[in-house]
Amino acid sequence: MCLWPLIQSAQASKPVPVETQHEDMIHDAQLDYYGKRLATCSSDRTIRIFNVIKGEAKGEPVILKGHTAAVWQVSWAHPSFGSILASCSYDGRVFIWKEVGQGQGKGSGGELQDGWERIKEHTLHTASVNSIAWAPYDLGPILACASSDGKVSVLSFQNDGSIEVNIFPAHGTGANAISWAPSVLSTVSGVSRSQQPSNSLAPQKRFVTAGSDNLIRIWGFDEEQKKWTEEETIKGHEDWVRDVAWAPNIGLPGMYIASASQDRTVLIHSRPSPSSSWTSAPLLPSLPQSQDPHFPDAVWRVSWSLAGNVLAVSCGDGKVSLWKEGVGKGWECVSDFSS
Repeated sequence: MCLWPLIQSAQASKPVPVETQHEDMIHDAQLDYYGKRLATCSSDRTIRIFNVIKGEAKGEPVILKGHTAAVWQVSWAHPSFGSILASCSYDGRVFIWKEVGQGQGKGSGGELQDGWERIKEHTLHTASVNSIAWAPYDLGPILACASSDGKVSVLSFQNDGSIEVNIFPAHGTGANAISWAPSVLSTVSGVSRSQQPSNSLAPQKRFVTAGSDNLIRIWGFDEEQKKWTEEETIKGHEDWVRDVAWAPNIGLPGMYIASASQDRTVLIHSRPSPSSSWTSAPLLPSLPQSQDPHFPDAVWRVSWSLAGNVLAVSCGDGKVSLWKEGVGKGWECVSDFSS
């Protein structure tokens, strides 16, 4: 695999190869909050953690073992909660790993794992867990999981070390991906934020899921009833939705969600204000030759930049493209390269 540093214009510079030493297909690679560590996972059932120095992975990786099937995804928690990594697998389990110091971690079976310890194990799903995502840090240490059993589980880690679990059906034929919304402040209808009492301003818990039912669904947490409720169902795809990503909004009122599908399209779902409806528009990879919205192959992953203004699209043909919204021109491909 390669690391692709980006310059300010969203152009990719020369790739930096990473010899992961995985023995099978790599399914995910995630940098931590500071960009100093890279975690990868693979069908070889392992997770590998590399130190990243000046944009390059250095030294031998830490190898974390315990999953008994392909590991689909890894996710770093915010550093305010410590050096913590979550992983999910086809084996139906979610592991929480914590760095505890060289020679101290004991993992499964009591073996040392290079200073990392498996501190929690989530086993309530009955099929593959396909996607995991940590909530925005100001909501606390909360992890959401999407599974092929059609359910979503939300794990809230308590100060006493216990976990509060909320699990509910989300997509009847399987949930493939999950992504948290920015924790925007809630407002009282018809009242400006500056006019509201301070106790009415609270971060909102909300995320979006993608399913094998060709739908994406938006879920919000009802603080009064203490449960997750479906707020929106968004149609548009004609086959499984493989991935979904809610864009950071850096304080702007508009919201964007990108979804990638087996139908070879990427849709951008947007809502200019909280009072408006969601609208959807496809990316057009064939411009300027045609208005055809289809990529050459199924689209597997979409990911936003930290500022929320650049979208990376990973296609089954091995290519990655970068997209930005032009002024009055819709979304434009500004760079593409082979992975």
